[in-house]
Amino acid sequence: MSGTENQAAPLEIHDLTVAYHKKPVLWGVDLEVPAGQLIGIIGPNGAGKSTLIKACMGLLPMQSGWVKVFGQSLKEVPTRVGYVPQRESVDWDFPVNVMDVVLMGRYGRLGLFRRPSKVDRNVARDCLDRVKMLPYANRQISNLSGGQQQRVFLARALAQQADLYFMDEPFAGVDAATEAAIVTVLRELRNQGKTLIVVHHDLPTAKQYFDSLLLLNMNVVAFGPTAEVFTAEQLQRTYGGRLTILSEVASVLGAGNGGVNL
Repeated sequence: MSGTENQAAPLEIHDLTVAYHKKPVLWGVDLEVPAGQLIGIIGPNGAGKSTLIKACMGLLPMQSGWVKVFGQSLKEVPTRVGYVPQRESVDWDFPVNVMDVVLMGRYGRLGLFRRPSKVDRNVARDCLDRVKMLPYANRQISNLSGGQQQRVFLARALAQQADLYFMDEPFAGVDAATEAAIVTVLRELRNQGKTLIVVHHDLPTAKQYFDSLLLLNMNVVAFGPTAEVFTAEQLQRTYGGRLTILSEVASVLGAGNGGVNL
């Protein structure tokens, strides 16, 4: 790994435009993400949050622009990137057990036709232990609860031993204990110098969880330290008339205990 590669931003996006059926859902996105941060992406439904990370992962075609990961294309550094998709996008009836799912995170390092080694299995076991799912290693994924399934997918991403992680709503539909466990793991990764970019939908917890926030509504509304970006003015610009801040969010913003319409 060269010194230049070490110094390059984990993620750099320039003039990114993505369209579905010729209708733009993201346009003109410019972004440079600093290393070693836990970053949340928030915005209204249809704002292009999931689209953004899928385009960065090469899962969706771009109409214009480019994405660089540590100064290179994703194809040049695939093992440096981990991904946790939305749980709803996964076929949980596929006949595979928990350990097999986590070992899938090792395939990028194994190469073609190589079977997981003892080292790979030890890594997978350690990752399952970190998300408190090791006792379920031999259980079929279809027999797990939604929160348990999400923990398994987080363990699979950990097994990739990446430097940059994209996570698409990892807290959606999970119980409080699973959410707390996921936050703990994300902060541990951040403290190890990893960079994490997380699509998030819950405004009250956004200020608690993330070092920086990307406010997105088809293009970048604001990006920066959470304390500077998570303001009534910026949220109004992001959500417009669709945003009603309930008492819990108003309290976070220091707007009192009553509901506030922005």
